[in-house]
Amino acid sequence: MSDAPSTPPTAQSYGSNGPVQAAGRGAIPPLPPLPPTGKPSRRRAWLTHGATAFVALVIGAAMGGGGGSGSTTDSAHPAPAVTVTKTADAPAPEPAATVTEKVTVTPKPAKEPGPAASVAGDGTYLVGEDMKAGTYKTAGPADSAIPNCYWARLKDASGEFDAIIANGNAQGQARVTVRKGEYFQTSGCETWKKVG
Repeated sequence: MSDAPSTPPTAQSYGSNGPVQAAGRGAIPPLPPLPPTGKPSRRRAWLTHGATAFVALVIGAAMGGGGGSGSTTDSAHPAPAVTVTKTADAPAPEPAATVTEKVTVTPKPAKEPGPAASVAGDGTYLVGEDMKAGTYKTAGPADSAIPNCYWARLKDASGEFDAIIANGNAQGQARVTVRKGEYFQTSGCETWKKVG
């Protein structure tokens, strides 16, 4: 073993930034304090973003609204004068005589549309006026949460129970024959198409 003198360990003290060594050789200077790690406040974020947007708006308005109807360089110099010389052509010959004939056209009266051959949508229809008399067919209930196709032949539009000639709730395909002067009521059905 060697008899080398040993040096006693140096005393270390701890500060807010970590271990601090005594001054001397190889001493490490203390670190500067760390900034607080909290989030910036929402109010400050709104203020900075709002101020940035306002400055951008002012700059944009200054750039876009700076001009008037034209630039000043255009009005400083007058436009050059242009002279055009045109030689006259020989006179054109007289046009031939034009004959104008009046023709009176009488438009044919528009044919009024007759009753429809199909019924789409819910409602009460007068047979012979709103729809043609005859046999109609439907594919059944329209798509809905509760599929139900209700139809009724009515002798009048009073809404009374005794006005019903015939009615039904179709769960599938259905056919109904209606006569002129009756009312046809439908609700929740696909389109009724005339088949006969």
